[in-house]
Amino acid sequence: MKLVIDENIVQAKEAFSSFGETIFLNGREITNQVLLDADILIVRSITNVNEELLKNTKVKFVATATIGTDHIDENYLQKNNIQFSSASGCNSYSVAEYVFSAITYFSNKYNFDFSEKSIGVVGYGNIGTKVVKISKALGMKVIINDPPLERKTETNIFSTLEEALKCDIITFHVPLNVEGIDKTVHLLNDENIELLKEKAIIINSSRGPVISNEALKKRLKNKNDINTVLDVWETEPNFDSELFDLIEIGTPHIAGYSFEGKVNGTKLVYEALCTFLKVEKTWKPFLEKVVDSKIDVVEKETVEKVFQKLFNKSYNVMDDDSLMRPSLEMEESVKSKHFDSLRKNYKKRRELNNFEVELRNEDEKLEKTLEVLRVNKKQS
Repeated sequence: MKLVIDENIVQAKEAFSSFGETIFLNGREITNQVLLDADILIVRSITNVNEELLKNTKVKFVATATIGTDHIDENYLQKNNIQFSSASGCNSYSVAEYVFSAITYFSNKYNFDFSEKSIGVVGYGNIGTKVVKISKALGMKVIINDPPLERKTETNIFSTLEEALKCDIITFHVPLNVEGIDKTVHLLNDENIELLKEKAIIINSSRGPVISNEALKKRLKNKNDINTVLDVWETEPNFDSELFDLIEIGTPHIAGYSFEGKVNGTKLVYEALCTFLKVEKTWKPFLEKVVDSKIDVVEKETVEKVFQKLFNKSYNVMDDDSLMRPSLEMEESVKSKHFDSLRKNYKKRRELNNFEVELRNEDEKLEKTLEVLRVNKKQS
């Protein structure tokens, strides 16, 4: 049996080498020629899996170690009796923590309390539900928009996209749908971008085309009155340098790149492959303990200050922005390689459940928020 696997999948050698011959490649180097005699294909989001890639190959099982599946032609796989599996939900906590690291940055910059703000959460899936739960624990006013889920569940928790766009903070967590009633390409566009209020915070960690580059650039050039965080880009890795120069925070599609998120993705795909091949699941991932994991909270410290300490210790989104900024000075042919290099050589970022906050006094709201974030608590 021959397996072709994206080389950036964490612990892939440990998980999959026992199945047979394993070939590890950069996701952009996986071609039809490479797959002609392959049986199993395991990718991440940068490999487009379709007829062009799989035609005349022996591949009978395809998996992506990601939650997104817009790079997979599932109809083609189904028609050709190719088993498919994704890693749904594997890095949802990672993306939620990315969002709140960014919000914490702006809270510190503009000196606002979380509870003063409204947040529009566009997309109420694995990530959106976690963002909503954390937002509510912080006392934020939450507006949820998810038309397909609203039709499916018929509950009254949902609002329109227009209402979500009028919030202080708007964060996108939708799949990339290129057509149909639930099309998400250019969900934020020339027609509705003017609904964004002055000083609004816009965060996109879903897919680049969800926001129109041109509409966003026009708003930023004309008014420069909104704060933008982009982790995903249209036509990445060839991202728009002009747009990057205009926004507050830009990162190279790494919101879900926590070590736990990556390992979870590998584990889910491994288990799906074992089920497909009808073999025993014997591999278990290894997660080493975080050494410097303790955070001391002084008496009567605000939630905002605690969040600053948390994310300075675990994950500061500005670190990734600073690594990507030098690309503004690079030639076009080099900047896309830099983008991919940042993803390939990404640091080992650990999620908040690995950290412990030592509290010096009782604070019910803070304790509830830490619980939602899965942060360990210790009363001193």
